[in-house]
Amino acid sequence: MPPFYVTTPIYYVNDAPHVGTAYTTVNADAIARWHRLMGDDVLFLTGTDEHGAKIAEAAAAHSMSPQQWTDTTVQRFRACWKSLDIGYDRFIRTTEPGHHDTVRRFLQRIYDRGYIELGTYSGLYCISCEDYYLEEQLEDGNCPIHHRPVVAMEEDNYFFKLSAFEGRLLKWYEDHPDAVLPVAKRNEALGFIRGGLRDISITRTSFNWGVQVPWDERHVFYVWYDALVNYLTAVGYGSDSDRFDHWWPVAHHLIGKDILKFHCVWWPAMCMAADIDPAPHVFVHGFLLVGGERLSKTLVARSGEDGGEGQTTSPVRLTEIAPDALVDDFGVDAVRYHLLREVPLGSDGEFSYEGIVSRYNADLANNLGNLLSRVATVVGSKCGGTGPACDPQSPLAAAAGTAVQDAIDAWNRWAPHEALEATWRLIGAANAYLEATEPWKLDPGPDVDAVLGSALEALRIVTVLVSPAMPSTAGALWNRIGFVGSPADQRLPDAAAWGGYPGGLAVEKGAALFPRRKP
Repeated sequence: MPPFYVTTPIYYVNDAPHVGTAYTTVNADAIARWHRLMGDDVLFLTGTDEHGAKIAEAAAAHSMSPQQWTDTTVQRFRACWKSLDIGYDRFIRTTEPGHHDTVRRFLQRIYDRGYIELGTYSGLYCISCEDYYLEEQLEDGNCPIHHRPVVAMEEDNYFFKLSAFEGRLLKWYEDHPDAVLPVAKRNEALGFIRGGLRDISITRTSFNWGVQVPWDERHVFYVWYDALVNYLTAVGYGSDSDRFDHWWPVAHHLIGKDILKFHCVWWPAMCMAADIDPAPHVFVHGFLLVGGERLSKTLVARSGEDGGEGQTTSPVRLTEIAPDALVDDFGVDAVRYHLLREVPLGSDGEFSYEGIVSRYNADLANNLGNLLSRVATVVGSKCGGTGPACDPQSPLAAAAGTAVQDAIDAWNRWAPHEALEATWRLIGAANAYLEATEPWKLDPGPDVDAVLGSALEALRIVTVLVSPAMPSTAGALWNRIGFVGSPADQRLPDAAAWGGYPGGLAVEKGAALFPRRKP
């Protein structure tokens, strides 16, 4: 089985999960599930970033130690990912002793190779970003990301000699043109590098909540230089060479575009400085927008807005979107489907409550749910509830073959929205086939069996294809058309070859998978 290692960024533990972080994590989860379906050996990593000044500040504000604070707040992420059916293999916390060991080992290696030296840094610092800014980068004197005042800081820091890697980084991207995708984001990374790289501060003495520098215990590592190393901790850097050699050459980082500089400039240079290859692939996605404003922790809440006379205009306001609130309202797979289908991975896109309702009714209720209901109803009335075998000569066979190949191609290109479009084209073809043949008007016999067997086979293939995006729905579909076990246990491409529905299976109508919702 070929290995496949996929990561999300690790999320600041004192933030709350929101739809933007859910977008990243659901996409990574679906891609991991797809590769498992293809028979790959998958490692899916996510976790939390638990060091730095702003976390220490938050802990103090709550009269807790930083460790007590992070032990409490990390549960928000664990609970949210559970509600979204995120099947990670490893949830890493940067406060883990093993991670501290890896950070020290990795950065000691860079120091020993002469790429870290002591200096003094004076600059403008945003505590929320954990990053320094130049005066010209500010907006009315505020951080351009968090719109809060920066503070002037001066302290002795150790510096990473990033400037020494301009040529090597440009050569890396020349030799590995797919190392950063989409292409526009690769060009943005190249723009950073060609604009000139300056050495960057990597330690602090102004606080002590972090990983201690092994060669100078007065310092702790700057949070980014701790956080990025989590990708190595999870695969045994410096402690398990076989594990590291197995996973690191197939590492795939999924990140938001706001952290492109860290992952596509700083991080590969750090790897080069430690004498290991950079991660071979970084995919950079865009932002979810509400009325043109990026979703962030300041836009997260659980309440609705009173619409008068005790009614609410919607279960959650557009600016108050928490993933678990959406799951409570729509169900987990409807939320997952919307996040994967609505906004192409790599582009910015609008997020709205109305958009979820529209997509839910059009795709899930009217198409997928309606197809299952139609087929199960007619199998019950014409075939005594037992599904006929697939017709090998069915006119749906060609549509299924095209949908399967298009879906495989799209998932492999990190285009879940296109993969789902291809799957829904097969759903549409099956619904159109039923409308054209009208088996509910025919007498029981070979003609009805051929039509219903074909529709059941289309449903079987759809169920396999949709399982990375909607695992619980796929499981329900699988069981309703008569199979035991889980579609996740199938392996592509063989499982999607036309002719797999054997007939003789009990087909269950059951309740509507996706009851229509009022707009």
